[in-house]
Amino acid sequence: MIHPTALIDPKAQIDPTAEIGAYVVIDGAAEIAAGCKVEAHAQIVGHVVVGEGTRIGRGAVIGGEPQDLGFDPATESSVILGKKNVIREHVTIHRGSKPGGVTRMGDGNFLMVGSHLAHDVVLGDRNIIANSALLAGHIHVGNNTFIGGGAVFHQFLRIGDFCVVQGNGSFSKDIPHYCAAQRVNRITGLNVIGLRRQGFTTEDRGAIKELFQLLFCEGLNLSQAVEQAAAREWPEKARRLLDFVRSPSKKGVCPVRPGREDD
Repeated sequence: MIHPTALIDPKAQIDPTAEIGAYVVIDGAAEIAAGCKVEAHAQIVGHVVVGEGTRIGRGAVIGGEPQDLGFDPATESSVILGKKNVIREHVTIHRGSKPGGVTRMGDGNFLMVGSHLAHDVVLGDRNIIANSALLAGHIHVGNNTFIGGGAVFHQFLRIGDFCVVQGNGSFSKDIPHYCAAQRVNRITGLNVIGLRRQGFTTEDRGAIKELFQLLFCEGLNLSQAVEQAAAREWPEKARRLLDFVRSPSKKGVCPVRPGREDD
């Protein structure tokens, strides 16, 4: 299952059921699990763990050095990919920037052509990242979120679960669970269609909508809104939105600005 033109480091551990395509370079102590497919001209560099059933597309580069001017190439860090991920052509994923640092991906993600995960990104499960979307260092992404093509994200921010982000957006602040975001640091409402498709009950969607209204649409500053919301009882899924907003990253939370087609 290994093409004769592939260049494989002796330290690499490759399951016999994995398929390694033409001109692939595996340079380092990679671990390739059962059922993986690494397509032609892809490169896996350094300590990269590839979970069962993951596909790495043509020309992708996994495990390259961080784009950090202070990075020491002798630093031992890694990339860990979970199971059944699809990583399409020319995707780049860089390894951690500090000793022992990890860039980590969960299970069942789909990264489209040319997307990028920088050093120390943590990506959850079942996310879709469309073509040429760029995530800078130390970003945390939850689960079941869709990121549109060409969207770009500044370092250290957080993106929650079940979000939808419009293509070509630019973000330097957190996007809380369940939100729809677009343009520059703009939340335009809830990902209502996504929540319905993901099986959220009418009661859960109603509670999330009520909490969202209180947090972002009542004219209060965020601290005041959180204080009022925390004094009430909420179902578990709504409570997760409140918990996210109560503990944002240092970047803060994107404000709500309802979108219009002509703005």
